[in-house]
Amino acid sequence: MPGAVVLVHGGAGKIPKANNDVDNQARLYGVKSAATAAYEALLAGASAVDAAETAVRCLEDFPVFNAGVGSRLNLAGEVEMDAAIMDGRGLRAGAVGAVKNVKNPVSLARKIMDLTPHVLLVGEGASQFAQESGVQLVPMQELITEKSRRALAQVKSLPFGIDPKAEEEEEEHGTVGAAVMDTAGNLATSISTGGISGKHVGRVGDSPIIGGGIYCDNMVGAAVATGQGESIIRTCLANNIIQLMSTGMAPQQAGDSALETMRQRVSGLAGVIVLDRHGNSGICCNTGHMSWAQLKDNELSWGLSAG
Repeated sequence: MPGAVVLVHGGAGKIPKANNDVDNQARLYGVKSAATAAYEALLAGASAVDAAETAVRCLEDFPVFNAGVGSRLNLAGEVEMDAAIMDGRGLRAGAVGAVKNVKNPVSLARKIMDLTPHVLLVGEGASQFAQESGVQLVPMQELITEKSRRALAQVKSLPFGIDPKAEEEEEEHGTVGAAVMDTAGNLATSISTGGISGKHVGRVGDSPIIGGGIYCDNMVGAAVATGQGESIIRTCLANNIIQLMSTGMAPQQAGDSALETMRQRVSGLAGVIVLDRHGNSGICCNTGHMSWAQLKDNELSWGLSAG
């Protein structure tokens, strides 16, 4: 019987020098807490999908990350979030784009996967479905932090506005995510983000794009990305990694290879966490840092750079 594995990340990008130690410790505490919560759920009998949702819900509730509470603001000063979840058993998936007033978008994505024939709902339609399905809605102000306000003000002060490569520079990084294997050998992935500071209203990044920012297949493995969303979408990063692993490539090698291809083709910068169907892992990034934590065989490991 396979052993349980939980691998989570808190986003890839540059960690600013200001308050570096405080920020680093907060990120590491967050990813370790999320990995522990998901692993304990698996040991109690939860499925991979349940644990993947648990991990990202935990990260969405930590204001230090750019997801859920603490999400970045669009040009209108609003929170619009993206999230997705995928079940490797039957390639089922659910996703939301540009959704407002939802405390835990990953749980809304789970509802879409479980209760509808659809994969992706966006904007007002996603918010309407949240109300219909009993997902917790909150006033937008509860999701906004002072750090997010400062980040938006900084973007608005730039002469040309938003930098198309902003996600790699973001202090809060871009995305949080999890890849999980349960004790039955099933795989699941989850992902959530507030996107880029100062993004156009309605912009949707890679996180809810199945095969872009997220993918998993019990027959091969799982991959969850973070970084420059448009570059990730253009190169179908998560799917590319799965395809490389299907040829027998190890998770670390597959992740590094796909990131290098993305860098060469579209000058893209990102990070990715990867599991294969045997529970072997890869922790890859071509950015300055990526916070991550892994629990496997009751052993917790963590870091701020690639594995």
